[in-house]
Amino acid sequence: MRRRLPFVFALLCTGLAGCGTMVPQQLAGNDFADVTVHQAQSQPEVLGLRVRWGGSIVHTMPGKKDTCMEVLSRPLDYQARPAEDDRSDGRFVACLPGFYDPEVYAPRREITVIGTLQTPTIGKIGNLDYVYPRVATDTLYLWPKQVLQPFDPSMDFGPDPFMYQDPWMMGPMMGPMMSPWGMDW
Repeated sequence: MRRRLPFVFALLCTGLAGCGTMVPQQLAGNDFADVTVHQAQSQPEVLGLRVRWGGSIVHTMPGKKDTCMEVLSRPLDYQARPAEDDRSDGRFVACLPGFYDPEVYAPRREITVIGTLQTPTIGKIGNLDYVYPRVATDTLYLWPKQVLQPFDPSMDFGPDPFMYQDPWMMGPMMGPMMSPWGMDW
C-alpha cells in the first residue's frame, strides 16, 4: 500500500488540476445575459444586453469598415466552445470592426463571440426570409481546428488484459474464472 501512495497522490493532483476552469482568458466571465438566439429574434427587450454565443461560421462578409460573420448557433460547453452536436437555436450575425480574412474565418470553423445585441437584420436562407440577431462583437475567439488522428494498429497500448491467465486476479468476462461448479474452462 505504501508503494502505491505516491502514484495515487500524483493521480489525484493531476485530476484536481483538470478540474480548474478551461475557459480561455478572453472568454472568461459570467456577466452575460441568458438570452437565446431564438429569443433575440422576437423579443425587442433584449436589445443592448451582453451575450456570449458561439457556433460554426456559415460565411464571412468583409465590408469597408467591418466584417460580419453569419454563424450557426450551438450551445457552449464547459470551455465556452461550441458543442459538437446537431442542436442549434438558429443563426446570428457577429460584426466586428476591421478586416477578418474569409480564408481564415472560413465556413465550419468554430467561434465564440462576446458582444452586445443590436437590432436584428433581415436576410435570406435560400428563399426564406430570416431574422438574424446581430451581435456588436468586442471579443472574437477562433477555436483551433480539432484534428482526429487515424487509428494506427501498430501502436502499442501495453499488455493485453485479456491475455492474462491468473484466475484470481481477473474480473468477469476476462478469462478463466471459478464458477460455483468448479473450473469451467
